[in-house]
Amino acid sequence: MKKYVGITACPTGIAHTYMAAEKLEETAKEAGSQIKVETQGSIGVENELSADDIREADAVVIAADAEVDLSRFDGKRVLVTGVQDGISRPAELLEQALTAPIRGGAGAEPSGEAVETGAASASKDGKESVRHTLYAALMAGVSHMIPFVVCGGIMIALALGIGGKPTAGGVAVPENSFWQTILQVGTLAFSLMIPVLAGFIAQAIADRPGLVVGMVSGFIANSGAQFPYLTTTGPGGAKTGLNTGFIGAIIIGFIAGYVAKWMRKIPWHEYVKPIVPILIVPIFGTAIVSLLYVYVLGRPLAALFNGLTDFLASMTTSSIAVLAIIIGLMISFDMGGPVNKVAFLFAGGMIAVDQGKVMGLAAAAIPVAPLGMGLATLIGRRLFTKQERDAGIAALFMGLFGITEGAIPFAAADPARVIPSNMVGGAVAAVLAGMFGVHDVVMHGGPIVGVLGACKPLLGFFAAILIGACVTAFMSLALKRIAARKKDRAVTA
Repeated sequence: MKKYVGITACPTGIAHTYMAAEKLEETAKEAGSQIKVETQGSIGVENELSADDIREADAVVIAADAEVDLSRFDGKRVLVTGVQDGISRPAELLEQALTAPIRGGAGAEPSGEAVETGAASASKDGKESVRHTLYAALMAGVSHMIPFVVCGGIMIALALGIGGKPTAGGVAVPENSFWQTILQVGTLAFSLMIPVLAGFIAQAIADRPGLVVGMVSGFIANSGAQFPYLTTTGPGGAKTGLNTGFIGAIIIGFIAGYVAKWMRKIPWHEYVKPIVPILIVPIFGTAIVSLLYVYVLGRPLAALFNGLTDFLASMTTSSIAVLAIIIGLMISFDMGGPVNKVAFLFAGGMIAVDQGKVMGLAAAAIPVAPLGMGLATLIGRRLFTKQERDAGIAALFMGLFGITEGAIPFAAADPARVIPSNMVGGAVAAVLAGMFGVHDVVMHGGPIVGVLGACKPLLGFFAAILIGACVTAFMSLALKRIAARKKDRAVTA
């Protein structure tokens, strides 16, 4: 009987990490093998591998899109791949791991390095593609940003939903009240998301020395009031300060990361090397990136962001419908992947500009895939395996809390029918949300934000989600039935 150990991890550590672990465990059990999988998710390391576990293993499977320390596997056959591969082709990974070269280092039998396949090729030794490096860094920033977004956003929603009162200028919280304090705390927490996003993008590229460079520069990217002499002209001649929000944070995060990485690679004198990560890179790296931003990049980036703001603000009903279709399709396409994240970050970045109108479109589309597929398993039980029906219950629960990754098991098993169904349902939900005038002031989605008072009007929001989920459910069932009939005809022919 073969014995394996493994690690699964993804940048956000919410769903993919645990799905990949479950698939590897199920596949190994079916093959009569043993595997222990350590998960490095959002709540930390679970099921941690011991020295005995590693010593007794015949091979190691690393299914991760986040950085994983491989040094403890020296002398073992190690296969490194992406977390999505752990979900979609676990049997192949277990088979390939048995013939993977032995990782070099102390105790290695022959010399060799871990085999690296898929999207998770490590940045070490320059083997990783530029696209994956950028994606992994962006996801690292997003994963660290999410707790600040959720904490601040939910507190703001509670303050406005419970303590707010309608005024001519919108919902206002009475001064010196308990709920104003909650609102202020939430606002401060929410404001940290931009420097955190930039800081951890930079850290993912340049390790810890990049953190301060990205964080300070990211703070500047969202602090136009500190630089009143840098302005752009908006509609009607209005002057706008240098404030590029999350777009600037992402760009600055990448620049800061590569500047810090470049500074670390300079052949410093041996007497200087000890202070490079704690003094030279933080001080000079921050100065270089911040000044570059303020004097070179600031004006065009602010103009670009303000132009996007003007474009959205001037949209007619028909153009809102087009935007809603695009947002819905992107949110539902890869369920937590890069296309989804682009739409999500765009919508979230517009909350302060349009009072959550674009975020309302995304918020309605986010839960459609898991709710729709969960509903499909209840309606068309015979078209799903017992395991898929169990996953459907979990998907329903995740959908209620806006975790779109709940639909991934279905998309991985049947992409040709599930993904189009998810996309159509998501687009329908987003369009209906636009028609109903849904606004979401929290950078999150699903029924939970409606319950907490972040979405208005509530009835329109829930109706958009329900109709979109039904479209996904019935479309996926129809496509599955068509496929089943074709298969039956092929068998009887």
